[in-house]
Amino acid sequence: MFYSVIIPLYNRPQEIKELLETLTLQTYKQFEVLVIEDGSVNDAADIVNSFAGKLDVHYFVKPNSGQGFTRNYAFERAKGDYFIILDSDCLIPADYLRIVNDSLTKNWLDAYGGPDDAHPSFTPTQKAISYAMTSPFTTGGMRGNKKGIAKFHPRSFNMGISREVWEKTCGFIITRMAEDLEFSIRAQRMGFKTGLIPEAKVYHKRRTNFLQFYKQLHFFGRGRINLYKFYSNELKPMHFLPAFFVLFLIFTLIANLVNLHFTGIICDIILAIIILLIFFHAWWKNKSLKIAFLSVAAAFTQLTAYGIGFMQDLWKRVILKRS
Repeated sequence: MFYSVIIPLYNRPQEIKELLETLTLQTYKQFEVLVIEDGSVNDAADIVNSFAGKLDVHYFVKPNSGQGFTRNYAFERAKGDYFIILDSDCLIPADYLRIVNDSLTKNWLDAYGGPDDAHPSFTPTQKAISYAMTSPFTTGGMRGNKKGIAKFHPRSFNMGISREVWEKTCGFIITRMAEDLEFSIRAQRMGFKTGLIPEAKVYHKRRTNFLQFYKQLHFFGRGRINLYKFYSNELKPMHFLPAFFVLFLIFTLIANLVNLHFTGIICDIILAIIILLIFFHAWWKNKSLKIAFLSVAAAFTQLTAYGIGFMQDLWKRVILKRS
């Protein structure tokens, strides 16, 4: 089967270089690469063109329209039987395409998603952020992985769809804020078979500092409310957990400030248990005390940012509109 690897790009030339280098190492060779520059100021034309002799690579430049519509632009120009969507901040293991092809041959999926992990070369902060995005003690526990508490929905950092899915869905209908979740749910409701390929992992760098991470997760929290506009029944009680976490932190602070002794002690104990669970789990997973400490900060950043973004748009776009 022939694959089209699709990579939207926006002002990240160094990232695309590292990603393309990993694609040159693929053991399965039947694929092309489409890099779509989405209105970047700092473009990657020279970098992408330097791979012309190493990859079947095609470089396009278009006005900025967001990642969803940029993927649609690529779908229209792709030659593959199957489209693979990757984020530009990913590194791809050499056997990734072979794993995908073998899995689809044995157990066909109209659309699939794969997990993400931290590469050994990542910084401690990047590894902590990766932990926060995959941890069972954060929203990682509801992202729909194999052991997740939610139904699995392929997500666009590591996602594949057949040409038929593209032709019948017409691709993404929103371009930002949970556009991949909307697309996955719509494909599932149209009867397409979707699922996880657990072995098809990528190394996802995500953000390099906590401020960038906060902004990204704040956006994700808002995206969950954006998805509510299309599928109100997809807003489950578990999606409110980060918001409850934020309210719990605020209540704990107030309880300690106004000397609500018993209540404050109970809240402090609960908070300490959460911190210790995250710390020891991250330490066990990464075998590093430094990463364990950073993982606590990353997990709190993730839950707080998501919860605030979620509450912000819940208030603006749902509650106020109903009142």
